[in-house]
Amino acid sequence: MTIRTRKLFGAVALILLAAMWALTGMAVAQMPWLEKSGLLQAVFYVVAGMGWVLPAMPIVSWMSRPDV
Repeated sequence: MTIRTRKLFGAVALILLAAMWALTGMAVAQMPWLEKSGLLQAVFYVVAGMGWVLPAMPIVSWMSRPDV
């Protein structure tokens, strides 16, 4: 697979990952147990905002691998 094809598939995968992460984050943010604690909300929003980076890192490294 050429680097161009990997970047195309990787870009689609990153868009899908971001969409699913955002939808899951919105669903969890509506939970009653989260709404009762300001500290818990702060931790949740930091994790939800930065957490997508860990699953995205392998996709980006796969995308930027050189051709064989």
